[in-house]
Order: sequence, then structure tokens, then C-alpha cells
Amino acid sequence: MSRLRKFGLQYCDLQSSMENVAFFLKAVTLKIDERDKKSIPIFFYFLTIFCSVCYFYVYLVSMVWFVSCRCPVTGDVLAGIIVFSLGIASEISSVKFLFILYNIKDVRKIVAECLACNSQVVPGTRFSVNLLRTLREAKKRAMLFWMLIIANGVIYVIKPILLSGRHFMDDVVILYGLEPMFETPNYQISFVLEAASVALICYLAANISAFLIIITGYVQAQLLALSEELINVWDDAEEHVLQNEEVDIENDVEEDIKAINDKAKEIKVNIYIKDQLKDIANRHAVIINLLVQIEGIFGGAIAVEFCVLVVALIAELLGGLQNTYMEVPFALIQVGMDCLIGQKVMDAGAVFKDAVYDCKWERFSNNNMKIALVMLVNAQKPMTVSVGGVTTLSYASFMTIIKSIYSTYTTLRSTMGDKV
Repeated sequence: MSRLRKFGLQYCDLQSSMENVAFFLKAVTLKIDERDKKSIPIFFYFLTIFCSVCYFYVYLVSMVWFVSCRCPVTGDVLAGIIVFSLGIASEISSVKFLFILYNIKDVRKIVAECLACNSQVVPGTRFSVNLLRTLREAKKRAMLFWMLIIANGVIYVIKPILLSGRHFMDDVVILYGLEPMFETPNYQISFVLEAASVALICYLAANISAFLIIITGYVQAQLLALSEELINVWDDAEEHVLQNEEVDIENDVEEDIKAINDKAKEIKVNIYIKDQLKDIANRHAVIINLLVQIEGIFGGAIAVEFCVLVVALIAELLGGLQNTYMEVPFALIQVGMDCLIGQKVMDAGAVFKDAVYDCKWERFSNNNMKIALVMLVNAQKPMTVSVGGVTTLSYASFMTIIKSIYSTYTTLRSTMGDKV
């Protein structure tokens, strides 16, 4: 039970969240934490290979055969569209998996840098409290997404079992070489192959996206916590100097008769501010570099994912929501979540930029004003996660995608007429 609790929100620090994600990804032979010296059990390699082969056969080979060979013979355009939408939507998980597998060394580097940056946080401070507050929101976001995707897959697999008679997840799907599908043993073999494929697709989508949510959530948390430190830097400096003065007065009676003039106090305040600004600027530079690395690894994958999802959603709409009501949420949730985390990072960057303006820089010394100016210049560039350098992940991008999907769907629907 103590180990299970670590997957809950009460353990929302970065290290616990990373351990949670790393635990689930090891089941698909992905080790993202180089500190973990335990080898992945060989059972997971066999399980991943088996599910991958099932997926390749069901959603690639059989889909291509059904759409390109069987449908032209039968003339069933609707069935072809439904099977095509299933095959295309399933590509999301494989694309993410291949990208993260190809860049596994860079992924481990990002994880190591995040943990190294987090190790410098002093527990119990205001910065630590603010960091944990945002990390809790990020973990809640990841948990909700994970549960929705996994629940979607579980319902998709269980639904035909609860119906009377023999059914598949989609009865229109026919696997190459396993006809007639509803006779023994073809039915049992086909059902196992489809169930294993769905399990792999949903598991990969849920856990790889959860990893992306956590690391972008850490970027957001750092930016918001640093913003709070900037806003309070002048007040903190004055309080720090005042406390030191009080300690001196209490411990040394001779200092009671000496008063620190305003000029001396101002110097001490600016010395403290200089140290704080340098620390904030260094942390901000680390976060910018971290975001660049995240974009370099996942930008291409997200770009391919968006193209695939747009095509899949258009095909699902053409196939009729009454036939594809289980596939549409799977695709739409992933597009929405990617845009949501991109918007969160963008908003946090804007908060940091505003904090530089609001840090009472006009009271700083000239040297500290220069440091604040450099920070302001660095903060002017929006903190974004781009889709392969083409567009940024944001609410505006999400609405643009939805509009494009609907306009394309209506055009194709009017063109195809009664065929679908």
C-alpha cells in the first residue's frame, strides 16, 4: 500500500512523478531514468514484441489489405472508411514510441537535468511550496489523461464481450487470412490479436503523453515559482537586512548605539538582490534550455501526430459517430491535451515576463537594473512548444485544428454524397 500511495497526488514532487512514469514505461522496454540500475525483466521484452506484432498485423497489414483490396471488390465504402480511421488513429502511439525510442539517450538526459535542477530546491521555502503546488496540478492532469485513455481502451475491449453473441470491437473489421471471422478458432485468435493491439496502443499513448505532461509541467512550475520570487525580491531583501540588523543588536550591546544609515542599508539590500537575480537568471536559462530539448525530441513526433489525428478524425466523422463514437474521444483527447500543456507553458512564460516588470526594478542599483534588463530581454521570447516548427501548441491551435477538420469533413461529405 505504501508503494501504491506514491502514485497518488500526495507524492507530487518531481522525483516521485518521474519514478511513476518510469515504472510504467519499463513495461514497454523504455528506461528513461539512467539512475535506475535494475534491468528490465525479459518478460516485458517478449510481451512488447508480441503486442507489437499483433498491432502490425491487425492495424497495418490487415487495414491496408481491407481498404485497398477487399473494399473495391465488395463496394462497401463505409466499412472501408471505418477501418481506415481505426488504422490511422492507431498510428499515434507507434509514432510516439518510435520517436522516444530513437531519442532515448536525449530523453534520459532531459530527465537527469530535470532531477539535477530540482535537487537544488531547498525544501520548505516559498519557492519549494509554489513549485509543488504547480507540480501537483501537472500530476493531476497526467493522472486524469492516463485514466481516460486506459478507460477508453478497456471499454473498447470489454464492450463486445458484454453483448450477446459473438462480436468484435468493430464487427466490420476483417483480418487478413482469418475468414470466416466468427467461427472457431478464427474468432478466438482474432479477438486476442485485436485486444493485444488495443492494449499496446492505449498503454503507449497514455504513458508517453503522461511523461510529456510531467516534464512540461515542471517547466511551467519553475517559471511560476521564479515569477513569485521575482515579485517578492525587494521585500525579501529588506526583510533579510532587517533581520540581520536585529540579530546584531541583540548579540552585541555596543551596536545598540550605532544606527545604520540609509545608504548602508541600500547597499546591503542590493547585494542580496544581486545574488537572488543571478540565481533566478541561471534557473531561467536552464528552463529555456530544457524546453528547447523537449521541443527537439517531441516536436517532430507531435507534428506527425497532429497530421495523423486530423486525418483520423475526418475519417471517423465520415464513418459516422454512431460507428466511431469510441475512437473519436481517443484522438480528440490527445490533441486537446497536447494543446493544453503548450498553452500552460506559454501562460507561465507570460507570467514570468510580467514578473520582471513588477519586481520593483526602479529601486535597484544600476548593476541590478542591468541584470533585470537582460532577464527581460530573455523573457520577451514566448515560451512555447512548437509542432515541428510550424505552429505552437495552444488553445488557438486547437480551435484551428477543429475548424479545419470540420470544414474538410463537410466538404468531403457533400462530395461523396450517398456513398457514406
